Amino acid sequence: MDVRLTAEQRQLRAAAARLADHLGPGSVLDLDDGDRIARLEKAVEATGWRALRSDGASGVEVALVVEEFGRGLVDVPLLGPVLADDLAPGVPAATVVVDGGARDARGLRKGVFAEGGRVLAVDIGPLIPGADLTRHNASVTGPPERIGTLSAETCARRRALALVATTADLVGTARGAHTLAVAHAKLREQYGRPIGTYQAVAHLLAEGLASIEGSVSVLRHAAWAVDELTPEEALRAARIAKLYCARAARTVCETAIQVHGGIGNTWECLAHVHLRRALASTELFPVRLEEIDRGLS
Repeated sequence: MDVRLTAEQRQLRAAAARLADHLGPGSVLDLDDGDRIARLEKAVEATGWRALRSDGASGVEVALVVEEFGRGLVDVPLLGPVLADDLAPGVPAATVVVDGGARDARGLRKGVFAEGGRVLAVDIGPLIPGADLTRHNASVTGPPERIGTLSAETCARRRALALVATTADLVGTARGAHTLAVAHAKLREQYGRPIGTYQAVAHLLAEGLASIEGSVSVLRHAAWAVDELTPEEALRAARIAKLYCARAARTVCETAIQVHGGIGNTWECLAHVHLRRALASTELFPVRLEEIDRGLS
């Protein structure tokens, strides 16, 4: 595995980062800014990134875009449509359905999912608010319609990509929370000095950065494995990455709240939005330890 990104991959990551920085929410109040959301939706639609896989993008490239969107708390659908495009290329305005509910569903009215080798399409109903303030759920309405079939190997590889994409969102969300905490530690002063100069805070932030760097490494390997290893090996790598990064992201996001002190427990502080997103992504395609043990035996 060559861990270096190509020039095209670096450009893709930079473009996703610019979009997230420019139109992603900069505060909790921005989450209710309809004009910003409309401009963000238009910009994301124009990029064509929701059809990355059918356009020939690798698992690494999908992970790069999703990670930057997680870092910037981008609050229009990307994760669901990318996975739906991988399951059923050409199905318009699709999201992915998990446990009877459509996730990442703002503005979308069709969902797809795989079950027993069959690819099924369903209509989705009104949006349902959830713990994640940057994404929406929706109820599934009507009977499913069969639109395709998948082999066992293809199902495993699609599952690996789904795990990698949600893992990338976790890593990006953790990066965003850590950046927020570092910025606060540089500005907030106690006893005449920025709180980041005190070891108690500095060590927490250093440990968070180490966790993020480890998460990036395990994520990149899993993303590479989606296309380069066997379906079983790719699925095993994705499961390990999801479990590792979910735990790391929760710790980093909770640390960001602690670094903010009292204000970190208020609605106005953006840190809790990162934690909510991390918890929601953890529950998308969850991984159990016994699945990894079984795969390694």
